[in-house]
Amino acid sequence: MAAPQAPVLGKSTKQKLDESVFAEPFHMALVHECVRAELNARRRGTSSTLTRGEVAMSGAKAFRQKGTGRARAGALSTPQRIGGGIAFGPKPRGYTFKVNRKARRKALRAALSMHAERGTLALVDAPSFDSPSTKQAAQALSGFGEGRALVVLQREGEEACAKSFRNLRDVSAVLPVDAVGVADIVGAARLVVSEGALAELTRLAQPPTRGNGKEVAE
Repeated sequence: MAAPQAPVLGKSTKQKLDESVFAEPFHMALVHECVRAELNARRRGTSSTLTRGEVAMSGAKAFRQKGTGRARAGALSTPQRIGGGIAFGPKPRGYTFKVNRKARRKALRAALSMHAERGTLALVDAPSFDSPSTKQAAQALSGFGEGRALVVLQREGEEACAKSFRNLRDVSAVLPVDAVGVADIVGAARLVVSEGALAELTRLAQPPTRGNGKEVAE
C-alpha cells in the first residue's frame, strides 16, 4: 500500500504523510465517543427552571374543597397550573465525561486518516502569505474539492494566512492547532493545514510508545 500523501495548495507537488498517523482504520464507536465528549464539554450547563417549591406563589389552597362545582384544587404552584413550578426541569449541571488519552489519540488518527483516504486533506504554504490576501487564499482553495473547509494553522507566526482565509464563504472556521478537536475534523468536508500545524497534529496523534521505543498495542 502506497504511503499517504497530501497536495500543497497552489502547487503541483505533494507531501508525504506519516503512515503511523494517516493510515489508521476508521473506528466509528471510538470517534463517536470522542466527538460526543468534545461537544458536551462545550455546553455551559447553566439551564435552570423553578420547581413548585421555588416559585413565588402563595401556599394557600386555591379555593374551598366543596360547593364551587369545580374540581378540587390545592396549591397554585403545581406544575399543571399556569405560573406553577416545572416538574423534572433542567438544573445547572456538568455534561463532561472522561475519554482516555490513548482513545482520543486513536480517534484523532482515524479522523485524519479519513481525510487522507478521501483526498480531502491539503497543505497550505502559510509563510507565502506576507500580508493578508483573501484573493490569494480563494485562488489556492478553488482547485481543491468542494464543500466547507476547516483551516488549521499555528497560533504564532501565521496570522496573515489566518486573516486571508477567515472571510471566505467556503471556509467554515480558521482554528489554531491547539484548539482543534476530533469533532471539528470529522465535521469538515475539507481539511487545510499548514506545515507547522501538520507537524503538531502528527505529534498529538502519534501512538504511545514504551521506554524502549516500541509501539504499545492498542
